[in-house]
Amino acid sequence: MPVLVVGSIALDHIKTPTQEHHQLLGGSASYAAVAASFFGPVNLVGVVGNDFPPQHKQLFADRGIDLAGLEVAEGQTFCWSGEYEVNMNNRRTLSVALNVFDKFEPKLPESYRDTPYVLLGNIAPSLQRMVCKQIKKPKFVVADTMDLWIGMARPDLLDLLKEVDMLILNDSEATQLIEDDSIIRAGKKIAQMGPRYVAVKKGEHGCLLFGKNGEFFSTGAFPLETIADPTGAGDCFAGGFIGHLARTDDTSFANLKEAVIQGTLVASYCCEDFSLRRIQKLTEGEIAERRKAFGTYIA
Repeated sequence: MPVLVVGSIALDHIKTPTQEHHQLLGGSASYAAVAASFFGPVNLVGVVGNDFPPQHKQLFADRGIDLAGLEVAEGQTFCWSGEYEVNMNNRRTLSVALNVFDKFEPKLPESYRDTPYVLLGNIAPSLQRMVCKQIKKPKFVVADTMDLWIGMARPDLLDLLKEVDMLILNDSEATQLIEDDSIIRAGKKIAQMGPRYVAVKKGEHGCLLFGKNGEFFSTGAFPLETIADPTGAGDCFAGGFIGHLARTDDTSFANLKEAVIQGTLVASYCCEDFSLRRIQKLTEGEIAERRKAFGTYIA
């Protein structure tokens, strides 16, 4: 089953205590689409400027990602710059230039509207809802969000929750949305606000999965000795998650638990190098091997 991924496509400038890189491929849709492509066909919707490097577009093509929904607009591509501390849980944004993304309105090609599995990447909830109005009878819709939208676009986000099957957010965002310091209470409450399921990411500490009917699952992250760049790991998690669902065409809670693990594994590879450099070289066999090791780890 194909996956529809809608979100931002960016050029990132990233600095860590040891390295600095410019013009990296970034954006929620970029990471999620490439991650999902390890599990099956992907339809990508996003916008870039006419300065978008051809090698980045080629990466999408090399992964078999359909680019009929990729808009090339006059101007510069969305650009984000950030810096990480030694503790890479701490990051600060240095600059944001929306450029062509500022006027982005997702328009789905007719051939995309019947895509059964949909990932609404981390963009404004008003844009995510715009996509919901264009898709026809999807089997499972996942939406990602962040603290910015919880603070600036709460009404739109609350309306979105009634239109999707699952919400993905991190632990601090979950407690921010519910205004409750308990992650467990927050996860349970969000699951009663519309979506059937809620995935609460906890970074290096894994993920919690909540169901509307009281279902619960918890898993740790894959242990990495060295992290080069965690940018995009959450988007890779979302892409791996929806990709696994589409490949198996099974939305039972038992399979959602496996999808969480698959997403966690792809995200772990993302952290091993800057941007999508490690994912670009990744093979399905490597994911399978890490899955075996992860099974031993969580036993």
